[in-house]
Amino acid sequence: MMGEEMESCSSTPFGSFTKTDTDSSFKESESGTPLAAVAEAFEELARSLETRSEDLKVSAFSDACSLVSVLFGFLGFAFKFAEMEYVSKVNDLIEASKMYDTLNNILDYDVEHDTVRKQGSHSRNLRRVRLGLDLIKALFERFLSSDECSLKEAASTAYGQVCAPFHTWAVRKAVGAGMCTLPTREQLLSRFWLSIRYLTGFHSCCRKVCTKGNEKIYQRLYSHYRIHRQSVPFKKD
Repeated sequence: MMGEEMESCSSTPFGSFTKTDTDSSFKESESGTPLAAVAEAFEELARSLETRSEDLKVSAFSDACSLVSVLFGFLGFAFKFAEMEYVSKVNDLIEASKMYDTLNNILDYDVEHDTVRKQGSHSRNLRRVRLGLDLIKALFERFLSSDECSLKEAASTAYGQVCAPFHTWAVRKAVGAGMCTLPTREQLLSRFWLSIRYLTGFHSCCRKVCTKGNEKIYQRLYSHYRIHRQSVPFKKD
């Protein structure tokens, strides 16, 4: 699946995005932590959609998405495969930002060349990134819905809603088994608290990622696929 060690780096407004097969790290900015950077980056994307009617910039979007991998990392082994796949697709979008200005430019090109569903195409990878964002978003929303909700319950529900319909039985089985290795609610809270030194609390930071303003980002992504779905519908993969 991977060589002895593969490394990919990208400089973002909030730190360096670096991924290897043995290490995944996000260098914290002086003003906050990785989790704070995720919230800030997506809030900035939401603000850009409110002030401008233009499409999302590939560079800004991929930079923000690169920060999300740290959230997969907090979830441990159960989401390791999702983390590795997500990182590889985000890295592809980072490279694509050198050639394309907006997300619509990517989709328009692949539709024109009939490569939307082609393995390795930027549009296909954008779809995978979107699923990763949806997974984290759904997990946080469920986790924050009740103080009694366990991480296993939140993760199982989120996975079932977002990713399971696109995965084979074998993958679903493996993910289900991995859910047993998830940290407890208390352990996850402890991990976040140890990392959040400049925020008022875990809940306020997570809610920033799930605000109605950030919902505009997800809806904009959905609209891209609704526009092109009739001509080149996606199949499960």
